[in-house]
Amino acid sequence: MDKSNVKGFLEFVYDFYRSMKAHEITLVYEGEITHQITKAFTSLTESNMAKESEANAVQKKVFHVMVECLQNISKHADSFGSDDFLFAGRGIFMVSKGKNDYHVTTGNVIENDKIVELTEMLNHINSLDREGLKTLYKSQMKEGRLSEKGGAGLGFIDIARKTGNKLEFHFLPIDESSSFFLLTSSVSRNL
Repeated sequence: MDKSNVKGFLEFVYDFYRSMKAHEITLVYEGEITHQITKAFTSLTESNMAKESEANAVQKKVFHVMVECLQNISKHADSFGSDDFLFAGRGIFMVSKGKNDYHVTTGNVIENDKIVELTEMLNHINSLDREGLKTLYKSQMKEGRLSEKGGAGLGFIDIARKTGNKLEFHFLPIDESSSFFLLTSSVSRNL
C-alpha cells in the first residue's frame, strides 16, 4: 500500500471502529466459516458475556443462535457456485448488544432462484406462534422433508422457537444470478 492510500485506509478503519462502537457490535467476522471458527466465536462471546455478568439463560440462547446461524452459513455458502472470488464460500457474522437484546446477524451469497422458496419459508415461520413452531418442527422431523443441504428449515424454526422472536431477513442483489442473504435473530436480555 503506498503512502497516499495509507491515510485513507486508516480513516476507513477508524470510521469502521466508531460505527461498531456506536452500534455496540461486539464481534464481527468475514470469511470462511468452519467448525474451528464457530468454536472460537462461542468461546470469545462466552468470556465477553461472563465479564459483563450476563444471565446464564441469555448466554445459552445466544450461543445456540450463534451455532445455528454459523452452521446455516457453512452449509450454504461453501457450495455456492459463484466464480466471483469475493463471495465464493464466504460469509459474514456479527454479534451486537443493545440495551434489551443481543442481535446475531449472518450474511452469505445465495442464488436468486432460491429467494422465493426461502422467503416463503421464513414468512411462514414468522407467522407462527410458539405452539405452531413446535408442531412445524416435529412435522419436519417426522416427514424428513430435507433439502439437498439437509435442513428443511429446521435451523430457522429452532432459532425462532429458542428466541421467541421473529426472524428478520433481507436479500440484497449482487448480479442477475445471485444476492446477499442477511438474517438477524434477536435474543432478549430480559428473561
